[in-house]
Amino acid sequence: MKNLKFPIVLKNLLLLFALSTTVFTISCSKDDDEPTPVVYHEEDPLNKYHELAGFTTTSNFVNAGDYEFGLAFSPNVKGKINSLIVKLPASNANLRVTIWDYDAKTVLRTETINVSAADVSVVKSISEMVLEKDKKYMITMNSNDWYKRSKSDNSNATYPITAGNIKVWEYRWIGTTTQVFPTNVSQNYNGGDLSFNFQQVD
Repeated sequence: MKNLKFPIVLKNLLLLFALSTTVFTISCSKDDDEPTPVVYHEEDPLNKYHELAGFTTTSNFVNAGDYEFGLAFSPNVKGKINSLIVKLPASNANLRVTIWDYDAKTVLRTETINVSAADVSVVKSISEMVLEKDKKYMITMNSNDWYKRSKSDNSNATYPITAGNIKVWEYRWIGTTTQVFPTNVSQNYNGGDLSFNFQQVD
């Protein structure tokens, strides 16, 4: 009887092993079929915008009057702003930065940035702000210090300018200390430096 039982036990063990291997293979195959989510790199459009605009000349303005000024832009893809970036030719412990709905001219986000030293880029992480594809926004700051970026001959740039996934429509400004939507448009320079880190989400 012992000789008869051994082959049956062995046969059952082999069958169980085969079934386990099949289940494991199917499970692994299913996992392998699931696509890996794409994580896009962050992009700061400012330098590319300056390059494409031909703004290669820089002048520093310090204590030169209070203005609300910045860039109108739209993303070419859906994405989000993760952080704000600013550099000034003077320190400012309470620099107000605003992101606007361009068409409605309403405030979407206000942040205060401590620019503790001149000529040093400051990056401030913010709670993510989702931006819709092709919707127009504006980012401004209120300051009396800034860099003027222009062409050597002070001629106009040609807009819109596409820098990566961000399309820049215009530069706007208004003389004020209050948080108001800028009404003046200038094409021959950009006052800054003010930008953001943008990340595509789909």
